[in-house]
Formats: sequence, C-alpha cells, structure tokens
Amino acid sequence: MSDAIAGLKPEPVWRYFAEISRIPRCSKHEAAASRYVLDQARRLGLEAEADALGNVVVRVAPTLPGDRPGVVLQGHLDMVCEKNRETRHDFATDPIRLVRRDNVIMADGTTLGADNGIAVAAMLAVMEDRSLEHGPLELLFTVDEETGLTGAVGLEPHFVRGRILLNLDSEEEGTIYIGCSGGQDTTGLLGVRYEEANPGHAALSVKVTGLKGGHSGTEIDRGRANAIKVMGRVLSALDPLGAQLASIDGGDKHNAIPRECEAVLFLPPGKLKAAGGTVERCSDSIRAEFSAVEPNLRITLAPPAEERPAMVLHREDQLTLLRLLSALPHGVIRMSTEIPGMVETSTNLAAIHTGKESARIVTSQRSPVSSELDEIAASVAAIMELGGAAIETSDAYPGWKPDLSSPILKIARQAYRELYGKEPQVKAIHAGLECGVIGERFPEMDMISFGPTLEGAHSPEERVQIDTVEKFWDLLLAILRRV
Repeated sequence: MSDAIAGLKPEPVWRYFAEISRIPRCSKHEAAASRYVLDQARRLGLEAEADALGNVVVRVAPTLPGDRPGVVLQGHLDMVCEKNRETRHDFATDPIRLVRRDNVIMADGTTLGADNGIAVAAMLAVMEDRSLEHGPLELLFTVDEETGLTGAVGLEPHFVRGRILLNLDSEEEGTIYIGCSGGQDTTGLLGVRYEEANPGHAALSVKVTGLKGGHSGTEIDRGRANAIKVMGRVLSALDPLGAQLASIDGGDKHNAIPRECEAVLFLPPGKLKAAGGTVERCSDSIRAEFSAVEPNLRITLAPPAEERPAMVLHREDQLTLLRLLSALPHGVIRMSTEIPGMVETSTNLAAIHTGKESARIVTSQRSPVSSELDEIAASVAAIMELGGAAIETSDAYPGWKPDLSSPILKIARQAYRELYGKEPQVKAIHAGLECGVIGERFPEMDMISFGPTLEGAHSPEERVQIDTVEKFWDLLLAILRRV
C-alpha cells in the first residue's frame, strides 16, 4: 500500500484508489483497468460482463428486503494524462506516484487520476462490502469519457437495467449536480509553406510556462491565462523585429486549458538585444494582468535546446497564423441568466502544433443550450475559415437538462441534511458529464451527480481533498439505504 494513503478513511476506497493508480488508463487505453474490474468481480463471485468497447457492468444482489428499484452507480475508468515538461513519466507503463500534502492527495508531476479514479475506487469498495445496505445495484464502469464520452455513447440498451443513476464524477463536495453542458471540438488545419532559414540569423526558443491550466469546463471562469494566447501576444510583439517562426507547440488535451507553449524562431543578430527587451516588457505586462491567478507565469527567451531547425514559415503564412491566434476567442462567452454564477457558454483554445504542411489548431466549445453551442462553434469555425483553414468538427455530445422534481434528488437532499445538518447546493455543471449521453440513451433514467472535492483536474496540479472523500462515501451509502 502507498505510504501516502496510510491511515486514510474510508480505508477500502483509498486502498482501491492506490491499486488502480498503478494501472495505466489513459483515455482509449483502459483495457487493463477493465480487466482489473472484471477480475475483482470474479474474485468476489459477482455477475459481471464487458461490452465490445470495454465498458464493464457488475451486478450486486440486494442486501435489503422488499421490492426496491435498481440503482446504477457510474464512473469512468479513463483519466487525462498530463505531466510537467520536466517530469519523467511514461503513462503507458509507469504507476502514478501518490503524494500527501496536509489535507490533499496529489501526484508527483502528473495528473492524479482522481477524476474519475475516486468513483472507480468507491464502486470497487461497494462490490467488496456485503455488509452495506442497498437494493439491487449495477456498477457501470465506462471507458473513454475524457476524449469524447464514446463509452457512454456506445452503451447498448440491454447493458444496464436500473433506472436510477448515481453518477460519481462531480468535483465539489456538498453539491449535487442535476444538469451539464453539451460540447464539441472545432479544429482548424491551416496549410503552411516553409522556406530556408537565414543561416546568419540566431535560433531562439520562446517558452510560456508555470500556468495553472485546469479543466476547460469547470475552471474556465477562473480567469486563468491560456499559454497559447500569451504566446500569440509575445510572437506578435517580436514580429516587427524580423522574427521568423520555425515552429509553435502548445497545449495537448481538448478539455484542458493550455499550461505551456513553446515557439522556435530566428532573429537577425542585430535585433537580439531588442528582442530580449520586448520579451521582458511582454512578461511584465502579462504577469501584471494575471498576478492574482497566475503567480508562477514565466516567459523566457533562450537558445533552443534541440538541434537548430533548417526551415521557417513563409512570411505570409506566419502573419496569418499570428492573426488567427489573436482573433480566436478563449474563455467565457455567456453567463446563465437562470442560474446565478453559472457559466452557460464557453470556448477553449486548447492546442496548436505546426507540422510539415499545416498548423493544427484545436478548440473546444461547451453549452447546455444547443443553439448557443452551435453559434459559438460556428463563430470559431468562421474565424479559422477567414484565415484559410480547413475545418474539422467532432460529433457534439448532448447536455443534461436539470429536473428539480427528480425523485432521486429529493432522496439525496434528505440524506445530506440528515448527515450534515444543512442543505446541499443543487447546481448544473459547465462540463460534459456522461449523464447527458446516458439520459439520451435511456430517456427514463432519473439521475444525479456528486463526488468529493477535486481541484486542478486535467493538470499536474490535480488534487483531491482527503476529508471530502469520507463525506462523499457516507452520502453515497446513505442514499443507497434510502432508495
């Protein structure tokens, strides 16, 4: 057992979390995690099956008498795999290294996988403990939630029988979620031409580092800096000095705010001092803008660590790319007029990578209102098309419409009041939950979502508050007793 979780309660949840943290389970690579769940079910003598996608359902007989409705507990097996540049870690083979700091568990330089590993661990703990009080249960472990919810999309109607669903993929203890945003990705492929770099010019690397990043849904309203937008500003400031861009690479996941970005460029020798001053002024002004939320933001100019590139972008294509980075929106587009403080519509400038023939620009849009989702996606696509980019769009995934009259919501609120002597918050979340897809696949499903408090999801700053895991577990068991 990991020393980081020694003595933590509930012991079975933390024990299983440590075990699954040793299993590689990046999105689309969850086969080992699926096998682990099946093996545990068989060890415990439970009925279990997997579908062709790798989704797993485990059926647990009731321990309470009477004709009780079936309940589905649901979480996803995959995790976002992000690491700091200096961290040596292979997500395909290496275990996540757990670290305890006061009241949080986090990882050593990588994402933690508490999103949604805590849910998986809790479901495994429910499987194991026959002393728990509940009606008939189905434990649904889905795959590939983080890169398109494709596991949930591929669920067959017969795979689950219960019609009450407890989704365990929320990140704010004390809050019960009853709605979520839909979303889609809009990607631009900008054709670029290259020419030989001037052999007399100096090759330099510009880096934007130290940003918090985070979940592009739940943390899009925090006002955090986007490394790609910051880089665009710096490169535009260097352009009048004759800077020639060789490459730009920033961001990775469509659902994460970019934390880092690097560009390699060439400058005439006589402009190096001016370039240093320009970067310093950009750094000072941008750091001042984000001083309250990005205290570790750094913008550096240095010789490139790798071999000097031979080619740079054609001047016209460089200008087009820089203008696109300036024009593309990022952040909150509209706040809800019905639910105070809730982000309704947003867009994330998620990633940019230059290749031999094109620059790939990835963006992601979210909204629970389908017409607003269509509008912001069309706006982003129009900006890219005006710059000459070809557009690729992902299939949109549905939102989940709130239902304040939900019977399971009433049970959950009562359970929370009895446990903690206060009302839970009831919200909709500005992120894609599998509830939207599952509700579309199973229209009669009555659903809520809840979980412990997680921060920094989708970034190496991901951490779970230890004390909230026990409160989440107690609430889960209290709801199961009452159904």
